[in-house]
Amino acid sequence: MRFGDEPESTNFTDDTGRGGFGGGGLGGGGLGCLLPLIASRFGLGGVVVLVIGYFLLSSLGGLGGGSSPVPTSQVAQTGSGRGNLDPAEKHFTLQVLRSTEDTWSRLLQAKGIQYTPTNLHFYSGGDQSGCGAAQSAMGPFYCPTDKNIYLDTEFFNELATRFNAPGDFPQAYVIAHEVGHHVQDLLGTLGQAEQLQKQSSDTQGNAIQVKIELQADCYAGVWAANAKAPDGQPVMQQGDIEEGMRAAEAIGDDTLQKQTQGTVVPDSFTHGTSAQRMNALRTGYQSGKIEACQAL
Repeated sequence: MRFGDEPESTNFTDDTGRGGFGGGGLGGGGLGCLLPLIASRFGLGGVVVLVIGYFLLSSLGGLGGGSSPVPTSQVAQTGSGRGNLDPAEKHFTLQVLRSTEDTWSRLLQAKGIQYTPTNLHFYSGGDQSGCGAAQSAMGPFYCPTDKNIYLDTEFFNELATRFNAPGDFPQAYVIAHEVGHHVQDLLGTLGQAEQLQKQSSDTQGNAIQVKIELQADCYAGVWAANAKAPDGQPVMQQGDIEEGMRAAEAIGDDTLQKQTQGTVVPDSFTHGTSAQRMNALRTGYQSGKIEACQAL
């Protein structure tokens, strides 16, 4: 990817180096409670998941039923000994965030919608979000209660090593996916999903969340297709989308379930299969249009 002199976003907070701190329960009522952690299926974070059917703490609650707050002691322990965010990594991440702000402002303005940026919250090990405890095991996630994206500083290293998805575009894909959830929030999609979930069984609720996650993947592709460097040239370069495809393949529900329990349980899917996630990212990138993501 080529950002050149792309400026950094100023919409971030950095709580790294503070160590973890606990927090019980989830945020207040409404969407923040029903959708406590709208999250990417990107990280296992060093622990085997508490609920086998979901595999990531980020999926607990989701759109598929009851959730469990992360124990305070566990959050505090995971937060100890973590360092500050690498300056180069932070710079790149904030360039990506700024690019999403510019791109989505342009795309939504054409539809008569004003884009209000999300805030990216860096933390190390454990922290507190508007949706409850944030922990490295969750992977990056978007909290609709406080409109923040939460990113643990160790995650990108796990993306490259644990998921064998190195490169700059997989990192950008993570941020763009979470921004995609913010776009869904602004467009009312998450609110619509909430209403549907209230009338759904757990299995049906999981299927709704799969659609939400695939659309966020597609929105990440839409951003990538439309993102421009300061000189007006595309930020995407040869090989970037292929890196993204490898990342999307690595984080599919079926792939992760095979790796962790040896069997696949489709009714428990919350983010989509590897093939679905690859197709969603590809659809957004090849079309470059928001409308292409509506039918996923």
